[in-house]
Amino acid sequence: MPETITIDRLAYGDAGIGRAENGKTVFVNGACPGDVALVEIDRDKGNFCEGHVVEFVAPSPDRVLPACPLASVCGGCGWQHISYERQLAAKRDAVVSQLRRIGGFDAERAEHIVGACVPSKRQMEYRNKLEFSCAFDAKQGFQMGFHQKGSDKILAADACPLAHKQAQKTPKALRGALRYLTGREDLGIHRVGVRHSHRSGDLEVALWTTPGPFPRNAVAKTLSTAVKASSIVRVMTADAGSARKLKGLEILDGRGFWRETVAGIEHGVSAPSFFQVNTPQADKLVQLALDGLELDEDCVAADLFCGVGTFTIPLAKRCGGVYAVESYGSSVRNLRHTVEQENVDVEVIGGDATRELPELGELDALIVDPPRSGLAKEIIGSIAEAAPLRVAYVSCDPATWARDVKLLEAAGFELLQATPVDMFPQTFHVETVALLSRKSASKSFIPISISPKDMGLSEEKDQPTYANIRDYVQKTHGMKVSSLYVAQMKAECGLETQADRSGDKKQPKCPPEKREAILDAFRHFGLIGEDGTEE
Repeated sequence: MPETITIDRLAYGDAGIGRAENGKTVFVNGACPGDVALVEIDRDKGNFCEGHVVEFVAPSPDRVLPACPLASVCGGCGWQHISYERQLAAKRDAVVSQLRRIGGFDAERAEHIVGACVPSKRQMEYRNKLEFSCAFDAKQGFQMGFHQKGSDKILAADACPLAHKQAQKTPKALRGALRYLTGREDLGIHRVGVRHSHRSGDLEVALWTTPGPFPRNAVAKTLSTAVKASSIVRVMTADAGSARKLKGLEILDGRGFWRETVAGIEHGVSAPSFFQVNTPQADKLVQLALDGLELDEDCVAADLFCGVGTFTIPLAKRCGGVYAVESYGSSVRNLRHTVEQENVDVEVIGGDATRELPELGELDALIVDPPRSGLAKEIIGSIAEAAPLRVAYVSCDPATWARDVKLLEAAGFELLQATPVDMFPQTFHVETVALLSRKSASKSFIPISISPKDMGLSEEKDQPTYANIRDYVQKTHGMKVSSLYVAQMKAECGLETQADRSGDKKQPKCPPEKREAILDAFRHFGLIGEDGTEE
């Protein structure tokens, strides 16, 4: 028997929340806060119920007409029926709620710390990436589309209005081309990805397949006719359910990667590598994270779970030396290429962040951008040992983020502010940029001996500053060097005793070409002779 229910708020999901006549919480799919509706209870879960709308008695003033005709059945974007202003408010509320419920913050502090949700300039046509599930059976042949809401069934959508306009109609074109290619033969395609950049104009098609024979030339020719792609690649994985078990990458046509620019840096991104789907909002993520770290050119920082370097490269342009840690091979290769292209001082470490962080020694600043599961417990202690003055935590899941914030505060950090950023309009997902500060204002230092000459007090000649040496190398050799590298070379030449920040742990090592440039600067300023010994 349906009952009249008023929807009070949104869950962190696609459902609205109200209360049944018996007082139980009811999750109602497709509902909007402010709706008064007749609701049929489908399932009683004990502490709560699930139901669906039979009829709207009084629709909410925040209810709008979805732009996509498949919005009610497609599982991709469940908030198209909700006004954008209400979406932004709900996303901020979700961050505040998790900070209180899981993080243990009182209401006043949580409300003070969490800022307004940063809106997306585009509420539709914002996605630079589309992904389609694929299947094959003898009767229906090749199938490609999105998952239906609450089901594993594939919905054969012809277009997606969330994608860039140039990529919106690729579902229909690619499905037709691939159905023609497969005929009655299973080619092992289990996923198709499309990436498009407004900034570079690139459009890449990636076919995710099982390893084995594949009609490469025929696929390249047919897909090139179906869509205007700058790159067509085949990504082979051992397991259709896991993108991590990579077995190989084949370039079928074009350059073999996709170019996108964030924060003024152009990245070449291979098909398996992760990249943010809303490029203008990614610009805002980078700005929020880096501005909050209060960096200077002498800082040593680390970027964990760094991917292709969305934060890494802008970080390196603001400080002296950066460690970049990433476990996924294709992202590591993409990042190394960009580091070389941008000529920045970054030590790229291919490895697991939990294992690598303890090897880095003390840090001045740290960025973490973990997967949805958040930080492993072991890494919290390693962050405390690294003792960064500030930490920027970028999260795509408010629940695991709030859990980690609680642990970080227990480990000696204080959450200063959290800014929700709407990377995914028309969905419940939200990104959060949080800034934490080490509670202890003082940092442990190792005493070193400094002579008057090192302090620039020589009666014969003033000593060049680190800035003087960096400027000389930039002007004479056309390359940037960090204060960290200059300090390493001074220690090597016996010009000063370098404070050992990490014992026998890793430090970014000065590359040979920068080593020679710094030695040339030392000779220029009279710090060493032609034979490399101290003057």
